[in-house]
Amino acid sequence: MEHFFGEMVAWSVELVRTLGYLGIAFLMFIESSFIPFPSELVMPQAGYLASKGEMNAYVAIFMGILGSWLGAILNYVLALYVGRPFLLKYGKYFFISQKTYIKAEDFFREHGEIGTFTGRLIPGIRQYVSLPAGLAKMKMSHFLFFTGLGSGIWCAILVYIGFQCGENEAIIKQYSKQATVAVIVFCVVLVAAYAWFKKTYFGQKAKPV
Repeated sequence: MEHFFGEMVAWSVELVRTLGYLGIAFLMFIESSFIPFPSELVMPQAGYLASKGEMNAYVAIFMGILGSWLGAILNYVLALYVGRPFLLKYGKYFFISQKTYIKAEDFFREHGEIGTFTGRLIPGIRQYVSLPAGLAKMKMSHFLFFTGLGSGIWCAILVYIGFQCGENEAIIKQYSKQATVAVIVFCVVLVAAYAWFKKTYFGQKAKPV
């Protein structure tokens, strides 16, 4: 597994170097759609190339956000126009049960902003968080803002890791895991604070995802 990860890191570095900023946007588009593809194989490599002066870190982050937006919009539009019955019927093929879809849809009707933002930071959820947003017909401007905010934070973290660690895949993997744990803890605390605020000031308890 370690050897495979090392090969994937080397492959992704060369791919990003060859395709440039458009390659970052394309790979992050894939990562943000319903195709499982780890952002840890894209953004740290952009950071590494930025450390060598072959890329601009800020442009790389922006292209990562752009790709995330495009993938998220694809999922949103599919949910909005293909429809709820189709997704509920075939969601199991994307490892999401009907029960999970329904709970997420109910949550997004009331708490779409916090759900979109935190969802973009959590592995295994970020690829699919746009679907319940589309089902709940979340306002597009809000959807794009919170998608971009969450994606931007995550892309910036990964670019920083790559900038500091270079091509050392072992350290990239270690720091990426630590960053994942940190953002999950952050999301849990944020959602808990949000639920407390809603209950205290609006008399409304936020439903868990």
